[in-house]
Amino acid sequence: MTSAQSGKSEALLNVVGYYVDQDPAPMLLLQPTLQMAEAFSKDRLAPMIRACPALAGKVADAGSKRGGNTLLHKQFPGGHVTLAGANSPASLASRPVRIVLGDERNKWGVSAGTEGDPWDLAKARAKTFHNRKFISTSTPGFTGVCPIERDFLAGDQRRFWVPCPHCGEYQVLRFANLKWEKDKPETAQFQCVGCEKLIDEGHRAAMLANGDWRAEQPFKGHASFHIWEAYSPWSSWASIAKSFLIAKKTPETLQVWTNSVAGETWEDRATSVDAITSSGRCEPYNAEVPAQALVLTAGVDVQDNRLEISVYGWGEHDTPWAIDHVVIAGNTGGKAVWTALDDLLFNREFDWECGGVLKIASACIDSGGHRTQEVYSYVEPRQIRRVYAIKGASGDGYPVIQAPQGRRLAESKIPVRLHLVGTDAGKSAVYHRLSLPADDPARAHFPNREPFDDVFFDGLTAEKCIIEYRMGRPKRVWKKKVSSARNEPLDCAVYALAAVHKLRPNYRTLMRRVESAAEKDSPAQVQKPKRSRKSGGSFATSWRK
Repeated sequence: MTSAQSGKSEALLNVVGYYVDQDPAPMLLLQPTLQMAEAFSKDRLAPMIRACPALAGKVADAGSKRGGNTLLHKQFPGGHVTLAGANSPASLASRPVRIVLGDERNKWGVSAGTEGDPWDLAKARAKTFHNRKFISTSTPGFTGVCPIERDFLAGDQRRFWVPCPHCGEYQVLRFANLKWEKDKPETAQFQCVGCEKLIDEGHRAAMLANGDWRAEQPFKGHASFHIWEAYSPWSSWASIAKSFLIAKKTPETLQVWTNSVAGETWEDRATSVDAITSSGRCEPYNAEVPAQALVLTAGVDVQDNRLEISVYGWGEHDTPWAIDHVVIAGNTGGKAVWTALDDLLFNREFDWECGGVLKIASACIDSGGHRTQEVYSYVEPRQIRRVYAIKGASGDGYPVIQAPQGRRLAESKIPVRLHLVGTDAGKSAVYHRLSLPADDPARAHFPNREPFDDVFFDGLTAEKCIIEYRMGRPKRVWKKKVSSARNEPLDCAVYALAAVHKLRPNYRTLMRRVESAAEKDSPAQVQKPKRSRKSGGSFATSWRK
């Protein structure tokens, strides 16, 4: 169990190289998908074989006449290495193997098709070998359901201990002992748990050279290891501190930091929200849109007989400010409701406390229901105006919004770019902001006006996250608290969040423009955002005065 880019894939490659050169055996190396297995073979395995004379002399390149090797199957004297995807049942049951290697276990599905757990299927291939070996690596995910955490806790739990350069006491480098001056991450140093002196990063190489793995539990045939970015020669302690200060501002970024930098599981406390009443949660706004909200997005849920739209304003740290929730009644198979949606998204102006007005900058529309083609038809000519077709993707590992996938309508020459939205991550983020204390700057805000009544809040908190067991494995699942509950406000909030994640606004730049306009004693004029010609530009860089 490791942080990202800490050598776990390289460790698997070294294992492959050892068995090719020193102890020939049939091997199976699994990646999360077949496509990732092909990429691993091209980008990692083939270059290693070419660069190492001992291996190049035994394993032929794919496509050569020697050995009949292919991209996913490489033979050598006395054995072979087969690469496969954990999502492909056929590749898991193809042949007996002695060595089973699994990479990025946390990104695997619960089941390979309908066959069951992919890791169990793969290990079953090695039953006939008395000297079989199984090795898996991964960055972790959620506490309690992460497979690499489960395997780590089942083993002897080894961590790397290093000596203090001052007193010689051995210890594990833990993030809690990384200290720096306030707002100066460049001063980051580890504090010794013994003498309490600060350890400069210049000592790290010598500490690692004299370190050793120590188990926290008895060895019972299962060795497990944990290491994180503080040990990596490619990361400085200052960069770890800096990345933490940036990541801690929102739960989404902090979760990524915890998994990818600290190499620890993320405990999601925002799995449910108690009943919220409008009288206990709503607050007065000084205008339709408060000064702290710098950009507006909309999330659109599509039902057969109506559209439901939530409009949210967003401020620094993606702090949400609810602005409106609109229901457009009518048959969504016709044109009238979509015309009304046009009027809301492109024509409606919201009075802004800073002066002037704000318009909706972006919207995400759910295409996963019965009106998929209608959503595609609506979105296609409006994509350039930052209106996106989305489809919910449940399960851990999906970000709030992913890069688009191409979809083409029969009557259209322009593909509709479909974005997958991680509904689990989105709901966790919404609930986290709902559950924050009143003095937390990232807490969600709601105005004390219609339509933010008790019915709205019942829909916003209609679901909870529970643990279910599928194929014998724990899985986080979001379910309605009451089967008849209406959850459209929650879905709309997730889609509006996805829209602002797609925009990636630079709040500090926007705030500076507001302050500059105020200093000139003129109302801030908010114009329609234009598309930046620079690739990779953020929403803020395309915002014109």
